[in-house]
Amino acid sequence: MNESFNLIGKSLPKVDGLSKATGKAQYTSDISFPGMLYCKLLRSPFGHAKIIGIDYDEVLSQPGVIDIMLGGELTIPFGILPVSEDEHALAIGKVRYVGDPVAAVVAVDEATAEAALALFKVEYEPLPAFLTVEDALLPAAEPIHTYTGKGNIHREIALEFGDVETGFNEADHIREDLFFYSGSTHMCLEEHASVAVPENYGHLTLYTSSQTPHYLHRALAKVLGKPAAHVRVVSPFIGGGFGGKSEPFSHEMVASYLALKTGCPVKITLTREEVFYTHRGRHATLMAVKTGVKRDGTITAMQFTNFLDGGAHGSFGVASSYYTGNLQTTTYKIPNYKTDIVRCFTNKPAAGPKRGHAAPQGRFAIELQLDKLAEDIGISPVEIRKINAIEPNSLTVNYLRVTSCGLLECIERVDRASDFTAKHSALPYGKGVGFAVGAYMCGAGLPIYFNPLDHSQVILKIDRGGGVTLYSGSTDIGQGSLTVHALLVAEILGLQMEDIYLVAADTALTPVDMGSYSSRVTFMSGNAAIQAARQLRDTIAQAVAEKLQVDSQSLVFKEGKVMERNNPDKQIPFSTACALAEARSGLLVGRGGYKPPDLAGPYRGSGVGPSPAYSYSAAVVEVTCDPVTGLVKVEKVWVAHDIGIALNPLNVIGQIEGNVYMGLGDALMEEQTMRRHLLKAPSMLDYKTFTTLDMPPVESILVETAEAEGPFGAKEAGQGPLLPVVPALVNAVYNAVGVRIDEVPVTPEKILKALDDKAKGGSGRYGRKMVPQYKFPKPQRVPRPWDDQPKD
Repeated sequence: MNESFNLIGKSLPKVDGLSKATGKAQYTSDISFPGMLYCKLLRSPFGHAKIIGIDYDEVLSQPGVIDIMLGGELTIPFGILPVSEDEHALAIGKVRYVGDPVAAVVAVDEATAEAALALFKVEYEPLPAFLTVEDALLPAAEPIHTYTGKGNIHREIALEFGDVETGFNEADHIREDLFFYSGSTHMCLEEHASVAVPENYGHLTLYTSSQTPHYLHRALAKVLGKPAAHVRVVSPFIGGGFGGKSEPFSHEMVASYLALKTGCPVKITLTREEVFYTHRGRHATLMAVKTGVKRDGTITAMQFTNFLDGGAHGSFGVASSYYTGNLQTTTYKIPNYKTDIVRCFTNKPAAGPKRGHAAPQGRFAIELQLDKLAEDIGISPVEIRKINAIEPNSLTVNYLRVTSCGLLECIERVDRASDFTAKHSALPYGKGVGFAVGAYMCGAGLPIYFNPLDHSQVILKIDRGGGVTLYSGSTDIGQGSLTVHALLVAEILGLQMEDIYLVAADTALTPVDMGSYSSRVTFMSGNAAIQAARQLRDTIAQAVAEKLQVDSQSLVFKEGKVMERNNPDKQIPFSTACALAEARSGLLVGRGGYKPPDLAGPYRGSGVGPSPAYSYSAAVVEVTCDPVTGLVKVEKVWVAHDIGIALNPLNVIGQIEGNVYMGLGDALMEEQTMRRHLLKAPSMLDYKTFTTLDMPPVESILVETAEAEGPFGAKEAGQGPLLPVVPALVNAVYNAVGVRIDEVPVTPEKILKALDDKAKGGSGRYGRKMVPQYKFPKPQRVPRPWDDQPKD
């Protein structure tokens, strides 16, 4: 760490922490306007059915009901990905899952709107439903969507890098395993909410809980048929996102339309049950993995086959599909790699991105199989990972560019801190430790819609009194991005974070930012903020240099002053320096932008997976597993995380601990399961997740590798540390009681069944035993970066 920094590297509180802790923070559902109306949505009770007719006369006759809306009033489809715009504000012609919004009512208060929903009379014609991937892969007379032309198959992918058969022939040992990762949801404390306000001249402002106001702005203008310049989207404080608020939703379209239709502000707040059905959480994924290794553990080839249960809509599904296959190569040197992926539509709430966005599923599978391979060939779990660890400044077999990489240091430091190697073979029965690693992106290399523009922009304005205001379109969803912005600008201008006024996530006031997803904000928006701040610092320095008759390069910005580096007595207060600069150069405005380098490989689909940098993590989980009850107690978790440079260690540690919390929830409790068409647990009471009472001690180890392209060397911490936690826990259960649970969540019932199987002479494995019968297309064969010629 450079000791000359004033703020960077110090543990500082978040700039919005006091507002949140004292209740002053205003979330969307706290917002109200005079004359505001309230909206509720009528939702389908059927998983798959035609809408024959809707009678709403009685609804409109109710006192307090102002208006209703049906699907035919907004017919333009939308979706987060241009290739999957398969949603409407309200269902048109048919419903595709229980909870699909069919009609809306707007009334003078929420209770009146809620009561009026019961007065709609909807005639449905039920259709055969597809509730499993196996069902969805069969020929369908009435598929859920028709736009793919492949029944209920949303996307199929087949890629081969190098020659896996040659790689398997070179192996001394090959394993084939099946793994299953259950779908789960985000469990944000804040429900989805929107307030739409009609403005003068037919303009509209939408306040909404969104991670991606820019993408919502585009979709909203398109669906409403209005110029984008007449639509404004604002994201106030957000009570958690984790991917669940990163795409446009029907309630946002409906509230906006009804505000314009009635001429009144319209608020809609989803109930907790509606949030569960709105979902877009982690895909349930079945994975078949085949890996070949040499006697020393060196990987010679790997084949990954993934089946994703996508639910009723496209969502981020195409990207999710690629992520389940493309990101496995970021941690290990795999010379030959093949991936087959199919995502299916089913009559369930749509799946999408949840923290780690489809990377946790594949990471779970590969880390469990590596443990099995290590045991098969008689080496330690640590050794097999060190032998295959990816190297800094290298290309993976599928063209992902790795720059800084602290994976080996993460492995070694977490091993030492936890005493894993000694414990792994020495703990008594019932106690165990598990090891795993992971890697994650610092933002996606390409935007969701292709364009040559910046992915993040920042405007910085300084007034003649020294007031600094930063404008950024990024949203702070609790990860601390506002704090990062304030920290970077304050560091460069020699101020404190509280000196920076922040305006964020307002499409009318702030420049474009793609949003808070893929762990991109610190890296991309942070670089833009640095560029803007340095631009203004240079302008101010030139004015001060003229005043003090010194070289501008000799000036430093520190403690609210601008001073000569070797003669601090020559100094001017920052506010005076700003006035001098404005007199010399006019209005003080700095502009910064960031666009990742072109990193896509030479094949279709290569735009999903590249990132300007990857973070790395290694985790050890220690558990006690009761062989009588099957209960698992997590004793402690150690995580070493390659953060590049920790801009604010306190914030980084908070992110690591949040990742551990969510990873343990995935590993032990969370699953979005159905009873036919209905969710089994659509409430915070019934849906099992970790609480503060369940959390074990967490030891966070920050590994610094100074990423050359990162803001002051920083990389992400918002999602990467989750990835190794889940497989490390499952590996720890095996180490404790000797049974393999090849799916999550790991419940006591599954452990007891595996123990019973082992006692009867079986393998002691619990998990899926077969994959659906499905013929993948011929793979797109891609020459490896180091190959001279294409394979065919």
